[in-house]
Amino acid sequence: MEQLRDMIARVARSQAPVHIYGESGTGKELVARMIHECGARHEGPFVAVNCGAIPTELMESELFGHKRGSFTGAVVDKTGLIQSAEGGTLFLDEVADLPLHMQVKLLRVVQEKTLRPVGAAREETVDVRILSATHKNLADLVALGLFREDLFYRINVIELRVAALRERSGDIAEIAEAILLRLARRTNSAPPELSEDAVQALQTYPFPGNVRELENVLERALTLSTGGVITAEHIRLRSNAARPSTPEAPAPAGAAGGNTALGSQLESIERDAIIKALEKTRYNKTAAAKLLGNELSGPALPDQEARNRIA
Repeated sequence: MEQLRDMIARVARSQAPVHIYGESGTGKELVARMIHECGARHEGPFVAVNCGAIPTELMESELFGHKRGSFTGAVVDKTGLIQSAEGGTLFLDEVADLPLHMQVKLLRVVQEKTLRPVGAAREETVDVRILSATHKNLADLVALGLFREDLFYRINVIELRVAALRERSGDIAEIAEAILLRLARRTNSAPPELSEDAVQALQTYPFPGNVRELENVLERALTLSTGGVITAEHIRLRSNAARPSTPEAPAPAGAAGGNTALGSQLESIERDAIIKALEKTRYNKTAAAKLLGNELSGPALPDQEARNRIA
C-alpha cells in the first residue's frame, strides 16, 4: 500500500501520460483520481470515460463533440468528453476496447493536443492530461495487431501496476476499515469494528473479484452484524472461489511454452470477440457468425468456421 502511494505521489508531479494496469476490481479508477488530486491539475475537472460502454457509432461524437448540422439529429453544437476535461484530467478506462479507427484520432490528441469535432472545419487545441487503464495486456494486443503500437508508446510513458488483492493480503484490514467507514457514512452511523477472526477470514480468501468483491462482502456483513462488531460468522465468502492466476511477463521468442501462452491469449481474445458479437446481434448466432467473419480475420475466416466457434 505504501509503495503504491509513493508511486502515485511521484507520477502526480509529472504531466506525462500514465497507463494503469491491473485486474478488474483492483481500484484503477481510484488510483487515477488520486493522481489527479495530488497533481497540479487538481482544481480542474476529472472526466472518466469507459471506452467499452460507448456504442461504436456514437464514440466519435461523444469523445470529440460535434457541430450543429453535422449529421441527422445534430441540432445543437455539443462539447465532447475530451474538451470537458479542459485544464484537468481525462481518464480513459478500458482503453483496450477502443476501435482501431478511434485509436488513430486519439493518437493525434495525445501527440498534438488538438482535436476536430465532427463537422468542424478546423482543429481545436485542448489542454488535458491523459490517464488510461485496462485489465488487458496492451503489449499482447499490439503484437496481435489489435492495438496501435504508436498509441501504446504514447499513453504508456509511465506504467503503474495495481496488484490484485490476493497479492497484498496484509493491506486487507486497512482497506476494509476504509470501506466500512464509507458505508457507515451513507447511513450516518458509527463504523463497526472487525474482529480478529473476521480479518483472518478475509486475509485467507483469494478475492477473485478484488476490492469490488471485498466491498460487496463487507456491505453484506454490515447488514448482518449487530452490536457494532463484524465477526467471522457475518463474513459470507464463496466456497468455490477460484484463485486467478497472476499475470506473467510474456515469454521470450523461442522460449519453451511461449507458443502455448500465445495460444491461450489468442483464445481469450477470440472468446471476448465472440461474446461481443453475440451481444451486438442480440444472440442471433447466424448474424454473429457473419460479424465475426468480418472482424476476426477478414476473408480468411469463413462464416462456417465462425459458426463452429460460436457453437
